[in-house]
Amino acid sequence: MKIFVTGATGFVGSAIIQELIGAGHQVVGLARSDASAALLAAAGADVQRGTLDDLDSLKRGAEASDGVIHAGYNHDWLRAAPSDFVAAIAAAAQTDRRAIESLGDALAGSGRPFVVTSGTALVAPGRMATEDTPAPSDPSFPRVSEPVALTMAARDVRVSVVRLPPSVHGVGDHAFVPGLIGIARGKGASGYVDAGSNRWPAVHRLDAARVYRLALEKAPAGSRLHAVADEGVALREIATVIGRQLNLPVISVRSEQAGEHFGALARFVALDCPASSALTQQLLGWRPAQPGLIEDLEHPHYFASVPTPAR
Repeated sequence: MKIFVTGATGFVGSAIIQELIGAGHQVVGLARSDASAALLAAAGADVQRGTLDDLDSLKRGAEASDGVIHAGYNHDWLRAAPSDFVAAIAAAAQTDRRAIESLGDALAGSGRPFVVTSGTALVAPGRMATEDTPAPSDPSFPRVSEPVALTMAARDVRVSVVRLPPSVHGVGDHAFVPGLIGIARGKGASGYVDAGSNRWPAVHRLDAARVYRLALEKAPAGSRLHAVADEGVALREIATVIGRQLNLPVISVRSEQAGEHFGALARFVALDCPASSALTQQLLGWRPAQPGLIEDLEHPHYFASVPTPAR
């Protein structure tokens, strides 16, 4: 099949490209810069120039494809100042909404597959999230990908949603765990909040990419899928590995001091958000094959080039 992919040069998207081409699919990736276009060409994909705000480009890509994987998202909110954080999240969500609606409009009535990305982190805080757990309907919920996408099932689009866990790990990871490593270097200690018993689910990027490919090939319309390998790794365990690797003490940070210690990551480090992928494994015949998060953290690539933030 000819597959149009947004977010094609991102950490997860580049693994999806590799997975699709390895399975014999033709891939067209959305590229917003010459550098991104060069990366796609080197990976063996065709290039379509555009951005998530360029709705005409998105429609053209979808109309010319046999299926779409939407892995793109504006993550600039991660770098927003505290005063701008809520507005930045809302802006990212609206960009995502418009992109999904445009892609879905182009696929409507065709029965073609459309795989959209969401997340597990805030689906069921404090309890095990499963694929049957709907995303909250609260208007303040920061990501609208899932409810917007699933409306496409009624328009003869074989839409499915892949929920990613907070930690998608592997070589090139630049998100939450590398952020914790950088903070530990800057503070001289690897920290967790209170008892550190809160849990993060995790998956290796190559395992996640396989879920996307299988969803594209065979997920029924309206499916919610979890690309989750580790159901929940305690933050204390993550901090302990980081401390050992950096030869730093491992400390508990009181919740009221989390903002001072963790900065922008304080919003996430205390989340307890375990998630299961049992239904996804049964539906798709998918089994994680790559190292788990703790095993991956034992490899030197996580500690080779993480910058030390200013104290």
